[in-house]
Amino acid sequence: MDLNVYLEKITALYQGYQWLIVFLIIFVALLFDFIQKIVLSRLHRRTLLTENPWDEAILTALRKPLSALIWIIGISAAVNYVAPKTAFLEYSRDAARAGIILVIAWFCVNLVRQLHDNILEIQRKKGKPVDPTTADAIGKLARISIFITASLMMLQTLGFSISGVLAFGGIGGIAVGFAAKDILSNFFGGLTIFLDRPFAVGDWIRSPDRNIEGVVEYIGWRLTRIRTFENRPLYIPNSTFTTIALENPSRMTHRRIYETIGVRYDDANKVMAIAKDVRQMLIDHPGIDPTQTLIVNFNTFGPSSLDVMVYAFTRTKVWVEYHQVKEDVLMKVYRIILSHGAEVAFPTSTIHVPERILLEQVNLSSQK
Repeated sequence: MDLNVYLEKITALYQGYQWLIVFLIIFVALLFDFIQKIVLSRLHRRTLLTENPWDEAILTALRKPLSALIWIIGISAAVNYVAPKTAFLEYSRDAARAGIILVIAWFCVNLVRQLHDNILEIQRKKGKPVDPTTADAIGKLARISIFITASLMMLQTLGFSISGVLAFGGIGGIAVGFAAKDILSNFFGGLTIFLDRPFAVGDWIRSPDRNIEGVVEYIGWRLTRIRTFENRPLYIPNSTFTTIALENPSRMTHRRIYETIGVRYDDANKVMAIAKDVRQMLIDHPGIDPTQTLIVNFNTFGPSSLDVMVYAFTRTKVWVEYHQVKEDVLMKVYRIILSHGAEVAFPTSTIHVPERILLEQVNLSSQK
């Protein structure tokens, strides 16, 4: 047998075994991926029975990154076997290291997100107060930190100089700052909201300076989404909140009833008694807080009525309940006025006709 033919047969046999081993490596990676999915699914069903936010968060965050990690290792092993001691092998190893760093960062980001959701849900189930705004801020800062750290590690792994990158970032940051000043102002506006917390998700806010009023749905790093009372989404850049006055009615302690009740001039001798009974009714009313400012006094002589000011604060802050209390108070005021034999005034006009003119009109009528 010719030596060249013999070598060709050995080479072909080696290549056949080589691709068989590559197939086995891919098959083992596929098998491990299938097994880890089954194991994690069974463990996840058990974690649903516990109140620990960590176990469920770790298993949920681990699923897809672990699958990606298995395939990165499998493909890297196959390339290492097919192309040993070549330049391509070095590139593949660098890419594998960068992929592993990316997978770890992916897992950490998923873990932060799952912990955020699980902790808030457990707190709500226990009836404890929840501050979603602070939780969102901490979660976003953690994800940004993970992203920056992973990016620097990947650049270092791929052979880039970190010191050069940081130096370029310092020089280029000035130009980027001028070009993206609106984005940066919105970012720092969002940071101010997270630090000062003038409002939180779920708060009803309004601004006397701008036509802004609604319920806060989302606070991001660039903009805040508000749902108006017409159920329309309103997107506001965060920098706006650093230059306007803002009112947060959701944090009020009480709601105010401020009404003026008019009594007829014919019932002037009954006004003081009416005011006294109304004041006592408000003190005894279960929906009114008597520890707050409470005023019921004859206030002014109106054009067609004697005006009594009713000023009080309800115990409830809920909009619907407030109107129910206010309705009950106003109806009781009306009944008190009627109980004194008086009436609520309505706009009237009195025309004064001199007696001389009146007699002339009577004479003219009689002559006709």
